[in-house]
Amino acid sequence: MRRWFALIALLIASPSWAREAAKPDLILTGEITGADHQTYKPVTFEVPPGVARLLVAFDYTGRENKTVVDLGLVDPVRFRGWSGGNKNSFFVSTEAATAGYLPGPLPAGRWTLLLGVPNARPDSKATYEAKIWFQRPSTALPIALAKATTPGWYRGDLHMHTAHSDGGCVTGDAPRAPCPVYRTVQAAQAAGLDFIAVTDHNTTSQAEALTELQPSFPKILLMTGREVTTFHGHANVFGPTAFIDFRLGSQDVPTIRDLQAAVAGAGGVFSINHPAAPSGEQCMGCGWTARDTDFGAVQAIEVANGGSEKALGGFEGVLSGVPFWEAQLNQGRRITAIGGSDNHDAGIPHDQPSAVGRPTTVIHARGLSSEALLEGLRAGRVFIDLDGTRDRMLDLSASVNGASAVMGGTLKASSSQVVTFVVTVKGADLAGVEIVQDGVRVSPAVSAMGRFEVRVGQRPSWVRANVRDSRGRLLLIGNPIYLSPAP
Repeated sequence: MRRWFALIALLIASPSWAREAAKPDLILTGEITGADHQTYKPVTFEVPPGVARLLVAFDYTGRENKTVVDLGLVDPVRFRGWSGGNKNSFFVSTEAATAGYLPGPLPAGRWTLLLGVPNARPDSKATYEAKIWFQRPSTALPIALAKATTPGWYRGDLHMHTAHSDGGCVTGDAPRAPCPVYRTVQAAQAAGLDFIAVTDHNTTSQAEALTELQPSFPKILLMTGREVTTFHGHANVFGPTAFIDFRLGSQDVPTIRDLQAAVAGAGGVFSINHPAAPSGEQCMGCGWTARDTDFGAVQAIEVANGGSEKALGGFEGVLSGVPFWEAQLNQGRRITAIGGSDNHDAGIPHDQPSAVGRPTTVIHARGLSSEALLEGLRAGRVFIDLDGTRDRMLDLSASVNGASAVMGGTLKASSSQVVTFVVTVKGADLAGVEIVQDGVRVSPAVSAMGRFEVRVGQRPSWVRANVRDSRGRLLLIGNPIYLSPAP
């Protein structure tokens, strides 16, 4: 059969899923003959309980004889969609579906792959094959096809809102209306971003719109997230699209650890948003006040927020998330600092605070896929470009005794040994580099090549770099390298 490389245009986002794609749960085969001309041919199969996403890849022979086969799908309860002859693969899931198909629960029982045959010549004979995969909720399958498999730096925005929550913009003739998802995607394209995560409040209903838009924006990876919005803080969850109960303090979710356990069980990344924001009537539940938070189950903290920049006229001040984050680092936790525009209006010009892509989170990943980006986020080789430029870069490496590490990594060295660091900056002046160790600005001699030295102490430590402009304005925020005293 031909063209299995096209398997589920919105499925394969990682090598691991490519391996799984070689193992369909079902393979359905049969014939199309002249007797099937202008008829509908039902091909039934059983779907087991507990399936959250169903994927179909279909192909057939006989095109040289003008045989044509259209596709549709019916579940045990209702019609799920029709793609005719314009797709040879599709998926349906609880939250999203390929354009032409309906999302929703996937009931167990007898399903029907509906084959429409608008043309089959009287004496023709063709064969078809349908490969079907069943995905359980525990596997967090990204919605979008991987855009690149090349390791490198990828720039994106991890916090934004649309009409699926409280995003609004000027659209059409309306002075202001709920902002459709496509406007956010267009703004991300104009900003030169490689990826975005649309994180509407407590919902992933935007997933279907992103699925439909993805083929029209082949250079941007469109990821679904959600901002879990509670009375005691907001946190983005990246990865899964299934429902996660946000009712913190209720009988169903009594503690923050219960919520975090649900996120971890779904395979998600948990990222605390704007932790220093006020809480109360001024900004209900915006600051992080959740008692007994398990910071060991927190993978990221949003230290730079576009809304905070708008309120303060910059990213530093009482709303900065950096002190909150660094306090966790000083407790020995390894949590990645990220940024997000928190955009609620896709029409904001890019040079204005809270525009899409301002700030930009830049992640070094093994490729441009949801899985690779989240893996890179967890690893911590990440910096934040506060102005959302297309070219500023910041990286940090360290070496001692032939061993080396980069941002997010750990370097072991004996107490009192000297570790050599190299900070790499592009698009800004090296003279603006500042070094932070354990939350305190230090002043090592940074050479013209970006080299400086730090002596290892008796306790674990961490070192990171920021970059400022000639006026002292913060441009780039870097993540740490961790120093671990060797025994």
